[in-house]
Amino acid sequence: MAEKEQKERKRKPMVGLQPEGDVDWSSYRGVLVVVEQRAGKAKSVSWQLLGQGRRLADKLEAPLMALVIGSNVSHLAREAIYYGADRVFLCDSPELENYRTRPYSRVCLHVIRTYKPEIVLMGATYTGRDLAGAIATHLPTGLTADSTQLDVDDERLLLASRPAFSEKMLATILCKQFKPQMATARAGVFEALPRDESRTGEIIPVPPQMKPEEITTEVLEFLEATGKVNLEDADVIVAGGRGLGGPGAFRLLQDLADELGGVVGASRAAVDLGWIGHDHQIGQTGATVRPKLYFAIGISGAIQHVVGMQNATYIVAINKDPEAPIFKIANYGIVGDLFQIVPAITNAIRQRKAAKDAADPQQPSTPQTV
Repeated sequence: MAEKEQKERKRKPMVGLQPEGDVDWSSYRGVLVVVEQRAGKAKSVSWQLLGQGRRLADKLEAPLMALVIGSNVSHLAREAIYYGADRVFLCDSPELENYRTRPYSRVCLHVIRTYKPEIVLMGATYTGRDLAGAIATHLPTGLTADSTQLDVDDERLLLASRPAFSEKMLATILCKQFKPQMATARAGVFEALPRDESRTGEIIPVPPQMKPEEITTEVLEFLEATGKVNLEDADVIVAGGRGLGGPGAFRLLQDLADELGGVVGASRAAVDLGWIGHDHQIGQTGATVRPKLYFAIGISGAIQHVVGMQNATYIVAINKDPEAPIFKIANYGIVGDLFQIVPAITNAIRQRKAAKDAADPQQPSTPQTV
């Protein structure tokens, strides 16, 4: 009997997930990007999403909006305009200094229900995933997570694409019956617009939706992770893979990264072998990055890794196999022994910097000179 009831329950649609009757969504217009910040500093993915949001809004002939939540964050509202927003909703209050799901989601729900954007975008960060899920559940609407492509069609539908089946294909997900259409996107996938201080826009104050005494959680202390590599904001990444042959070779990569003012990354293969920590991993199950310069050393170029670094401005591949797939996307390729090539590049950079310092001792060279 219990099994029969369970089967019957599965056949019935869940209450609240189907719109009642014919719903008019015509009042929903525009694209809203929720700006993520910590300690008054915005995550780079927020500006990247404003860049892509600007492109979507222009195709829809609709406004691009941003939502900034926090304490002492009015400067981020202005920054959002500089990065492409037409209108910014600002909720600035002391109790919103640290992220907590309920007070932040209440503000988002208020803005969405009041101003009715047709698309809402957030970064696929720990905070963004948590907040987006809470909002989509309460509206309710659909949510596409970890998008790597965003577009709109002639019917104003958001085409949110994400890798599927171990990166062998892209699945494009649509939300036809609900508004707003929501998606989170990985950092480093989209390109931010150039910051333009000449842009003007409207900043609309939004009050908190919960009183301090109504917030049941309290942040006692925030402990910043130490020693963790910051791949997301790095301009230079020197990454190694299985071709390094062991963990010791990462010291060569670290030397090169230090000279260039960059950080060390890795493929999943190197991480799975225990040669380096997971926080260095780039690719499908790691970080998606967009540095100015990316060294792929001893990395074959499997699609799972390529999806995480293919948007780098310049890619330099070093591999002993001339047929390695990584050379197909590299701007520059070097075929040979990495144990000879990498130290040679590092020494050449050191010599160049030393020569510059000798020529102008008052202006010592910095790691960013290359």
